[in-house]
Amino acid sequence: MYLKALEIQGFKSFPEKTTLTFENNITGIVGPNGSGKSNISDAILWVMGEQRTKTLRGSKMEDVIFGGTEKRTPLSYAQVTLLLDNSDHLFDLDTSEVSISRRYYRSGDSEYYINKEQERTLVQRTYIHWRSHVRMRESPFEQYLLFRHTFYPVASYLVCLEV
Repeated sequence: MYLKALEIQGFKSFPEKTTLTFENNITGIVGPNGSGKSNISDAILWVMGEQRTKTLRGSKMEDVIFGGTEKRTPLSYAQVTLLLDNSDHLFDLDTSEVSISRRYYRSGDSEYYINKEQERTLVQRTYIHWRSHVRMRESPFEQYLLFRHTFYPVASYLVCLEV
């Protein structure tokens, strides 16, 4: 099982629907300051159930929603989707891919989806363990995010994040 894709829409600095596709190996995300590298790692943590706004570098959960610019209006919700390879059927689902989505509205309402079916809460059905995630700073001008995007089921009805 591995992370195949990450879809971000309305999350922090990603107002437009943005899809990042990953291969089954190590992936590095590199870019200049302010290009959204940290927001990508925040998006992964958030869709996996992170509730602490401080961990997401905000003061309130609404901070994850794109706040607008001089030329763009603020959005009403943020959504992130992880697409996982399930060809080895580690998830007890009859499908070769599993999508996990989280949507948050400015009203404070949250929605969680597994394979586009709404769930009451992500913790009830998800049993994923994020193997590793590392942030490294090489210089004041360059920041790298390097992570091995491998997931393992660890126990039913449990989300286990190891960061």
